[in-house]
Amino acid sequence: MYCYVDESGNTGNTLFDPAQPILYYGLITSKTNLDVSAEPLLRAARAKLGVERVHANELGVGRLSEVALSLGRFALKRDVRFSLYKVVKPDHAIISFFDQVFDSGVNEAVRWDHYWTPLRYPLLFKVAYLFDEETAKAAWAARVERNPARAAEALQKLCATLKDRIHRLPDARSRDLISGALKWAAANTFDISYGVGNKDSALQISPNLVGFQQVLQSAAAQAQKQSRQVRQIVVDRQTQFNRAQGELADIYRAMRGHKQSMGPGMPELDMTNMPEVPPDFRPGDLSAGLELVDVVLWVAKRWQEDKPLSPELGEMFNAFAKRGGTDEVSLSGLEHRWSFLANLPIPDGPLPDDLTKQIARWEDARIQAIKDC
Repeated sequence: MYCYVDESGNTGNTLFDPAQPILYYGLITSKTNLDVSAEPLLRAARAKLGVERVHANELGVGRLSEVALSLGRFALKRDVRFSLYKVVKPDHAIISFFDQVFDSGVNEAVRWDHYWTPLRYPLLFKVAYLFDEETAKAAWAARVERNPARAAEALQKLCATLKDRIHRLPDARSRDLISGALKWAAANTFDISYGVGNKDSALQISPNLVGFQQVLQSAAAQAQKQSRQVRQIVVDRQTQFNRAQGELADIYRAMRGHKQSMGPGMPELDMTNMPEVPPDFRPGDLSAGLELVDVVLWVAKRWQEDKPLSPELGEMFNAFAKRGGTDEVSLSGLEHRWSFLANLPIPDGPLPDDLTKQIARWEDARIQAIKDC
């Protein structure tokens, strides 16, 4: 299987640009090397349009529509699949705060079952309810702060601000759990280690790397489902993130064959079929596969943003996307995925005695940790 990756909406670690609130990744997968098999198709499209490269943003809806149907027919004939992945950047700032501050392996005032089971998601949504845009900006600025003392001071202020809003939560249990965790974090800021050590660490928590994780995991899942090997991952070259993307791919490749439970009721971390090949970073004008993913991603982004598309572009997009997938990192995406938790039935009997005792021990330890700080 051959993979071609492009992104749109890149603002680096600037998460609050109102013009580009979402980072998009497009992934095209194919049974054949598109740099060979799609080149005649694109050569004809370039000649028809009178351009050196089919660049969607330059051509626009009208001109791109002239070659859209031929591209769509190629996708159907060759089983070329497009998948879309998104990171909602302001939500990423809040989710990153939660994962760093409410990790029960660090924060002693957070119970293990409140972080490593689906209970983490109601807790995340309650914490997110305390944020506004200004607070989310402050949380992200502190998250990418390289000076440990300044990051610690910013985290203390942030925890104080959120604690002042705790009364906004309607239930006493949420107020107790979240205020206790925030109190412990404010008293143990260096244990939380909220900032980053250097520029490379900041890149690793960027939306670009979070989105690229989705791409690698999708490529592995698609290859496994089709009983194929990933032979090539061609990524559009850009200087800011390619090295970090390559390092992430190296880490994932080293974890190939590994499978681990993330906790009761949580998704499984499955790295069994992670690609063995490193990403191949190329300029977009040197790859027909990148040329195709640029076009389809541009159309997908317009569709997501409710911008006008021609019938020809709509038909082309459906041809590429009909067997692809989509996922997103966002609060609304998490809420949609875990909304069933609100409708779970009440247990019809008592919990097992050993589980009841373990929960009591966790709760006692949580309360004691809050008292100690």
